[in-house]
Amino acid sequence: MKKTKTLRVRVRDNHAYLLGQMARQVNYVWNFLNELSLRSVKERGVFMSAYDLQKYTDGAGKLLGLHSHTVQEIGKEYVTRRKQFKKAKLNWRKSGGVRRSLGWIPIKTGASKWKNGQVFHNGHHFKIWDSYDLSKYKFRSASFSEDARGRWYFNVVVDVEAEQSTGTQAVGIDLGCKEAATSSHGDKLLGRNYRTLEAKLGLAQRARNKKRVKAIHAKIVNRRKDGIHKYTSKLVQENAAVFVGNVSSKGLAKTKLAKSVLDAGWGMMKTILEYKCDHAGIVFDEVNEAYTTQACSCCAVIPDSSPKGRTGLGIREWTCSACNTTHDRDINAAKNILAVGLHRLAEGKVATTP
Repeated sequence: MKKTKTLRVRVRDNHAYLLGQMARQVNYVWNFLNELSLRSVKERGVFMSAYDLQKYTDGAGKLLGLHSHTVQEIGKEYVTRRKQFKKAKLNWRKSGGVRRSLGWIPIKTGASKWKNGQVFHNGHHFKIWDSYDLSKYKFRSASFSEDARGRWYFNVVVDVEAEQSTGTQAVGIDLGCKEAATSSHGDKLLGRNYRTLEAKLGLAQRARNKKRVKAIHAKIVNRRKDGIHKYTSKLVQENAAVFVGNVSSKGLAKTKLAKSVLDAGWGMMKTILEYKCDHAGIVFDEVNEAYTTQACSCCAVIPDSSPKGRTGLGIREWTCSACNTTHDRDINAAKNILAVGLHRLAEGKVATTP
C-alpha cells in the first residue's frame, strides 16, 4: 500500500544567497496579494480566490526570477491561510529586520526533479546532503525553507511503500511533563530538553551571543524530535493499537506549567504518532483521559489516597486504599487510558484501517 511522506534534506550553504534572493521575491508576491485582497474586500466586498489572484500575477515569475508555478502556489497558500485565520488581511512577510520572516519558496508538483545527482528547480541545480537517496523517488509538491540559523532545507512529498506493523499488543500513552510520555508497558520518554540546556542558554543570552543562542535552541529542538521519533517508532513496531490521552497543551500553556508543557512537545508527539500509525496500518485514537490519574487501574475505584488536582502533582507513587495495590502514577494513568481506548474500540467508535 502506497502512502505519501515528506522528506527533509539539508541544502549546501553555498546556495543560501540564491535561495535568499528567491525568498525575498516570494515575500514581495505575498505582500502584493495581501494588499490586493484587502482592497477587493474594502472596495467590492469580495474575497478573491486563488484563481482570481492568479490573473494579477501572470508573467511575474519571469520578472522576479521565480518559477511560474511558485507564484501560483503563493496565491494558493495565501487563500488557504486567509480562510484558516478568517481574516481579510494577513501579516506582511518581512525580508529584513529583527522580525524578518524565515525564507520559504513553495514548489508545485513537476516543478522540481532529481537531475545529475542534485535537485533541479527553476533552471538551477542545488546540492544537498542526500540522506534518503532521492533518486529513488518521483517528486511531488515541495518547498525550500530556512531555519533560524540561516540554514536551508529541501522538503519534498514522495510516495513510499508503507510497511505493515507486526505488533499484536495494545498500548495506552499518558502524557506528562517530567516524563513527556509513559506507556502502559512502563516505557518512558524523558522530557525537559529545554531545562537541561537552560543554564547554557542563559549565559549566551546575557553575553548577547545571538549565534550561540540560536545554536542552543536548535539543539533543544533536535533533541526533542530525536527522542519523540525513536519512542514513537518503537511503539508502532510493537503494537497493533495505540491510545493517547486528549490532554491539551494549549490550555495548560496559559498556566504556571507553561514552560514544562511546551517543553514536552505533546502536540508534536501526537502528530508524529498519528501519521506513523496510519503508515503502519494500526489503530490510533485520542481518548478522554478524565480521572485516569485518580482511578485505580486494578479495581477501577477512585480512592481517597489517589493524587487529585494540581496539589497532587508531586505524588509520583501511591497505594490504593480499596485494593491495597501500589501504583506508579503515570503507568496507572496509561493503563486506564488503554482501558478506555479498548472499550471505544469494542463499541466500534474507533476507525480501523481496512
